[in-house]
Amino acid sequence: MPSHILPVTNPNLHSSKQHSYLRIDPTTMPLKQDDPITSTRLVSSPFEDETIISVRPLLSRTPSFAGTTTTSSCASYQQRRRRVASENSLSSLSDESIGQRQSLAREVDHAAPERFLLTRLSLKLLRYMGVGYRWIMRFLALGCYSLMLFPGFIQVGYYYFFSGRVLRSIVYGDKPRNRLDLYLPKNTDGPKPVVAFVTGGAWIIGYKAWGSLLGQQLSERDIMVACIDYRNYPQGTMSNMVEDASEGISFVCNKIAEYGGDPNRVYLMGQSAGGHIAACALVEQAIKEAGEGGSTTWSVLQIKTYFGLSGGYNLFNLVDYFHSRGLYRSIFLSIMEGEESLRRFSPEVIVQDPNLKKAVSLLPPIVLFHGTADYSIPADSSKSFAETLQSVGVRAESILYEGKTHTDLFLQDPMRGGNDRMFEDLVSIIHSDDREAQAKDEVAPPRRRLVPEFMLQLAHRVSPF
Repeated sequence: MPSHILPVTNPNLHSSKQHSYLRIDPTTMPLKQDDPITSTRLVSSPFEDETIISVRPLLSRTPSFAGTTTTSSCASYQQRRRRVASENSLSSLSDESIGQRQSLAREVDHAAPERFLLTRLSLKLLRYMGVGYRWIMRFLALGCYSLMLFPGFIQVGYYYFFSGRVLRSIVYGDKPRNRLDLYLPKNTDGPKPVVAFVTGGAWIIGYKAWGSLLGQQLSERDIMVACIDYRNYPQGTMSNMVEDASEGISFVCNKIAEYGGDPNRVYLMGQSAGGHIAACALVEQAIKEAGEGGSTTWSVLQIKTYFGLSGGYNLFNLVDYFHSRGLYRSIFLSIMEGEESLRRFSPEVIVQDPNLKKAVSLLPPIVLFHGTADYSIPADSSKSFAETLQSVGVRAESILYEGKTHTDLFLQDPMRGGNDRMFEDLVSIIHSDDREAQAKDEVAPPRRRLVPEFMLQLAHRVSPF
């Protein structure tokens, strides 16, 4: 094994060359981890006498194989110590900025899987809708529509991912996608009313983040919002969606006090397909409480009001209409678990059953919002359901908005800023028993515009919904 050669200065030599070499025995040289900072080593040299050299390792408790007694070695060691101290000082000064970068990295890491899921849901919708001429044109229209609203989507997305008042992906059950997002009001001066919101998405691409704009704007009016995620088709069918929604509602009713919500002021709301799912969950729960079903973990008596936004409530009247619009009959019946299950998932039909009068009597007040220019789900769906509910003794009303499409009430109008009639109607009902909140609503500043008006007008024209 070759010997280790180290340069040293031999003061006993009077040659002009100051550097000679020591030959070190490698069997005696290594330091053990428990050696002191300074240790003495016996090294053999080509000189007459053996030389004793004091060795100081560069770092404590670290193996070292070299050491000298020269002034240059000491100076080098001191320089290294000063350099290490300087680096440590710089490191401590940058701890705060590093922490901020790590926090941002965590948010980006969370956003990445969210974007992946959204892309997968969009591709899934295309796969089920087919690739015919009609859907190619609608897909192009959807692209133009999204482009027109893109400035608003960017701002809402930034709030969703980076706001400290959004608690994302709270687990409410043990099934896939049993998560909800919670939007917290800025003021924490007492328990807040809560809206449990079930988002739409044609029963195929529903996702909790779709409610982020509504959650943000309601939270600015001191209203807490819980956006409930649920299994979509084909991961689940209609009964799974209703089960997930009911589990999410149960979490809100039983756990919301831990987050500052008022369990005595819980409102249920759903939009489009989410409105249908939420209505089914509500009626199913009433049937259970009336003694016609299984055990319950929440009560319809805990729901102060149900809000339906652009929903459909009688599937018998919609199955052929959806087929003409591209949600083909075979796919729709697969989602609804066959034609024999259409009655079970049609709240308007169920409440007319004379054997369920006790269950129907338990239903809370129901308010249905709909635009008259809605071509995805006709406004007659809400109007007919409200009239049916009234006929069986339920306190219900439908509020129609002239010229509004399926997305005007949920996207374009909120992005327009200023006063939004549907939004103000919703807030006024929630705050109807709170005079202090009503006083605040009267002086609330107009909502900020997110998208220029000409882009909103173009989005309204090219919307495929």
